Parts: sequence; C-alpha cells; structure tokens
Amino acid sequence: MRCDVLTLFPDMITPVLDQSMLKRAQEKGLLEVRVRNLRDYTLDRHKVADDVPYGGGAGMVMKAEPILRAVETITAEYEHAGEHTRLLFPSPQGRPFTQEFAKNLAAEGRRLIILCGHYEGVDERVRLALQPEEISVGDYVLTGGELPALILIDAAARLVPGVLGDPESIVEESFSDSTLEYPHYTRPSEVRGMTVPEVLLSGHHEAIRLWRRKEALRNTYRRRPDLLRDRVLNAEDRQLLDELIREGVGSAPVRCGEGRITP
Repeated sequence: MRCDVLTLFPDMITPVLDQSMLKRAQEKGLLEVRVRNLRDYTLDRHKVADDVPYGGGAGMVMKAEPILRAVETITAEYEHAGEHTRLLFPSPQGRPFTQEFAKNLAAEGRRLIILCGHYEGVDERVRLALQPEEISVGDYVLTGGELPALILIDAAARLVPGVLGDPESIVEESFSDSTLEYPHYTRPSEVRGMTVPEVLLSGHHEAIRLWRRKEALRNTYRRRPDLLRDRVLNAEDRQLLDELIREGVGSAPVRCGEGRITP
C-alpha cells in the first residue's frame, strides 16, 4: 500500500506513522507513506496557504492554488514513473467509510493521495478542478483532515497481507462479516470476583467457536441491530439468534423470520 498525505501540519501525521503496527508495516516494505507539506507548494516567500473567505465569516479557507499545484506535481511525478494515482479527500460531505472501503484501499494498485483539509475548509475550486473522492469517517466535526487520513491509512494497512502477525485476527474482528466481535478474556481467570466463562477453559474447540459466534450475535443484536436488518443468515446463525431471542436478550427492534432480519 502506497500513499502520500498532503497537509499543512505534517507533525500531526508523522509521529503516528512512527509507532506500532504502522511503523512495522513500513519497515517490512508493506506500507509506504510520504507526508508532504502543502506550504512547500506555495509561491510567495511567506508560504501563505490560507486566506479569509469571500463574503465574510469566521475562520480561514485553504487556498486553491497550492493544493492544485501539489496534486498536479505529485500526479505528474508518479505518472512519469508509470504509476497511477487516486485522490481521496476526507470530508463530512463524503461517502461513509466502512470496512469494505478499507478492504478496497488495501487492495488498491494505484498510489493513494490523501488531501487533508483544515480551518473552515478548502476553496471550492479544488473540488471543481480535481473532483476527489470524498470520504466521511463519521457525523461529527474535527479540526482538520489529518486524523481522518490516519484512520484511512490504519484501517486499510492492517488488511494488507503480512502486516498483522496473525491473519486470523482479520477474519474474526468486528465488521469482518457485518457483526460485532465476541468478548475477549486473558489471564488471570478471576479478576475481582469476575470469572472467565467456563466454555473458554474447556479446551472444546467447537463449543468455544459456537459460544463466540453466539456472543458476537448477542453484541450485535443489543448494540448495533442495524447491522442485522435485511441480512440473510445461514442456518447456524439463525438457530443461535433464535436461542438469544428465546432467552430474552435485550429489546432491540428486530425479529427473525425466513432467515432474514427486518425492522
């Protein structure tokens, strides 16, 4: 996975890239991230990359020219080397970022360019000229696009083969099959009177697998029933969910019928 991050604040990006899994992925050559300062693409001696908005109002707006110049320069640089690019722009106006989208980015053969907005936003002519793919990481407001850019990189990089030590971690984690994850426990077996479920200590692999699947469905039914709506279930999941409903788990507004969960 290869990407360039365009930002006015490189120091919001680079310290995170130098830690944990992202650092190891880069050391293995499985992830390449270049952080570029948008001020390097200004032409005035003060490196001004923002200005007051036309029409008045609070805050500053990122200027179009430095961004356009940066994207055009980087795109030309990679195309000269035979590489194609894909421009991403974290924005509240974008499509929701999902696990499926992360998989798409992880498998992307093109070099990703991630543009980080800041302040009150970017000059609209950036959208008009570049038509970036806009992606939203949630219905809330952040100070800039640096944190969303890191979210895109982190979520996608961990899906690149070889990045995680145990490939099974990807298979069993939340959202991998539109359900939340089952509960996890580790040593000691008792903490302040709270014990580990007996089935996890039994060594019975099939019983453990069924318990984990049932608990994953329980968590999803209670906390994110929307993930189950209109989903076709296999026979095993249907049986487990029927058991949960008979047990009176929660009061989520869903019901099971014909293998499909509906509102």
